[in-house]
Amino acid sequence: MQDIAGPAFLADCPTRLAVEILSDKWAVLVLFGLSRRPHRHGELIGLIGGGISRKVLTQTLRRLQQYGLIERRAEAPRRVVYSLTDLGLTLVEPIDVLTNWARDNAGAIVDFQETAGD
Repeated sequence: MQDIAGPAFLADCPTRLAVEILSDKWAVLVLFGLSRRPHRHGELIGLIGGGISRKVLTQTLRRLQQYGLIERRAEAPRRVVYSLTDLGLTLVEPIDVLTNWARDNAGAIVDFQETAGD
């Protein structure tokens, strides 16, 4: 019998690391926000909008920096800018695909949720 689970279900599979990174509530939004240009902390707060606190954004930025996806650069005293690394740039296309999927299918998901709740 063939193993249909495949390597993605193995604990040491790189797919699990990718899912762990991207399943963080704010990681995709931060990466998407930095995909066009570098931003300061406060700019990212404004770009992402409500729901994310300064503390959570700082934690998310640190985590993404530890994964090598973003870099933190001090431009002047008290002026820090965040940008995507070359590795982080490789996520822009998959995030665009996910964003387009969400845009195209959000209505269908909402419709399903409304009818399932009846």
